[in-house]
Amino acid sequence: MDTQARPKATETSVRGTGTAFGTFGELLQGVLPGGDRHFMVTFPVAAWSTAVFRHSPDHDGFVVWPPHKGKAVRIAELALAAAGRSGGGSLELSSELPEGKGMASSSADLVATVRAVGAALGTTFDAAAIESFLREIEPTDGVMYDEIVAYYHREAELREGLGILPSLAIVAYDEGGQVDTIAHNRDARQVSEADKAEYARLLDELCGAVRARDLTAVGRVATRSSELNAAARSRRSLPELRRICEETGGLGVACAHSGTVLGILYAADDPELTRKVGAARAACSALPGTTTVHRSLGHGDVWSACSMEVTARDNTAPARTASTEHAWGA
Repeated sequence: MDTQARPKATETSVRGTGTAFGTFGELLQGVLPGGDRHFMVTFPVAAWSTAVFRHSPDHDGFVVWPPHKGKAVRIAELALAAAGRSGGGSLELSSELPEGKGMASSSADLVATVRAVGAALGTTFDAAAIESFLREIEPTDGVMYDEIVAYYHREAELREGLGILPSLAIVAYDEGGQVDTIAHNRDARQVSEADKAEYARLLDELCGAVRARDLTAVGRVATRSSELNAAARSRRSLPELRRICEETGGLGVACAHSGTVLGILYAADDPELTRKVGAARAACSALPGTTTVHRSLGHGDVWSACSMEVTARDNTAPARTASTEHAWGA
């Protein structure tokens, strides 16, 4: 009789987690002359979407939470196929970014999902691969790059990387409602040749300002871009926010060009920051919308991350976990 104990069966669960930051609208958005290419310059903000993916190689289909995140399921399918893997899995998304406000919530969800799938499979997808998935789904905000970028959002294509600015405080005012970015892009107005020429000049100025870390020039360009946006769609609070900005010593006003938020900009290292932000919030409280405070990403921030967790369990041993993590932009 064989008295040797048979090995215990072990169950293994692999979970991948990915994050992606959002944006506070854009520092500049417009159309360039020559080829009528729509572009934006991103404004990364310290708020993130997080995706958790558990791969089920022996089962087709996906379970997603929240249930309306169908685009995230689609990009998870594309990532699995690109990695040469089959099956399905469960996907859970959470976000600090409100939907429909122009803060790149959808793009952040999708980029975080790709990173979570990659982490669960023990691989990574570079920015070019993520862009190739996004082109099959929707325009995107360039949040797969851990720096400020000039970006062709309709084609999901990088124009150029510009680097990282010192962090800015943003007193944000929400005019209310929601904007469907896809519908906005589809129904966008025609842009005059004069405006296209101005957008080209503003883009050159902003690229130089970001590389030089010239926050005054950044604020000036952001304000002009907000004014041009207001000529195309109603931004009823812009004149009042400009007045508050001037009275409180702000750098300028940025906006979500296809969203509902606008924000007054202040250098985060301004010795009078607390007073200025307090004064701006008090002034904005007289307006009918909601006022919050955000911070843009800068040097020293961990912009995005992904990790894998493997849990092994048998009938006699407690669960054991092992994880690896990779962070970008640290």
